Amino acid sequence: MGVLALLWGSGFLWIDLALNNGLSPVQITVTRCTLGALVLLVLCFSAGQRLPRDRAIWGHLIVAAFFCNALPFALFSIGQQTVDSGVAGVLNATTPLWSLLIGLAIGAERSIHRVRLGGLLLGFAGTLLIFAPWQQGGLTSWGALTILGAALSYAVAFAYMGRKLTGRGTAPMALSAAQLVTATGLSTLALPAGDLESANVNATGLTAVVILGIFGTGITFALHYRLIADEGATNAATVGYLLPVVSVALGAIVLNEEITFRIVAGMVVVLAGVGMTQWRKRTPAPLETVDMELAREKALTERRTEA
Repeated sequence: MGVLALLWGSGFLWIDLALNNGLSPVQITVTRCTLGALVLLVLCFSAGQRLPRDRAIWGHLIVAAFFCNALPFALFSIGQQTVDSGVAGVLNATTPLWSLLIGLAIGAERSIHRVRLGGLLLGFAGTLLIFAPWQQGGLTSWGALTILGAALSYAVAFAYMGRKLTGRGTAPMALSAAQLVTATGLSTLALPAGDLESANVNATGLTAVVILGIFGTGITFALHYRLIADEGATNAATVGYLLPVVSVALGAIVLNEEITFRIVAGMVVVLAGVGMTQWRKRTPAPLETVDMELAREKALTERRTEA
């Protein structure tokens, strides 16, 4: 989760650099999907895995690729043309809350313990504390609404992927590669609607989109698919609360942005909230299981003594 947050959280920086150096939102979306797909195909085939052959799986991949890749990638690039990183970070951090609501609605989350629910709310509160959107403009702009739509789209995708794709016999790496290939095809359809001319694109913009595609899309997506398979959609979505911590740290290191006490306090609150979401209630083992374990240990001790 930490590595995923580091790679994913840097995406805001690369998108801003690409937008400010000659690339359009559609071009960024198509390029990051294409590069991410190529990375995952190489990793998939090098591991001896094959892409899915079942038509039903590919049908589910079209839906997942639209809501998890093509749509939110485009919405983030469009939204960040008019919205600063602080507001974008707050709105993106609503993904875990959307995931929880969707999980409860479709029955994927039959119940949630108050500790985990408190962790979700605490994580969002920490994100608000870090970015202090009340001190910034653009919270009610169309750009902010597009980013909110992207966060909701992620939540829909995570729930769908956890319900229809993961845990059905196909390796997460193969699924992630197939999904980004599908997303590349879907996003390419939007090219005629975008600006195909980029006369002002420079090396900084190209470098930013390449890093975004390889690390912020390809490797990130493989890690996220594995996290959904291991932890479930709601828990996997809580990585969104770590993204503000990463973006603030990168801002201080790369852009020499100031870190205040409020920001540090917000980081602590976010980390505490994420820790609470990982809480699991331990159920005591049945007495029969305990008796069997004790008998097994006793027999093993007797064998060692005889030896």
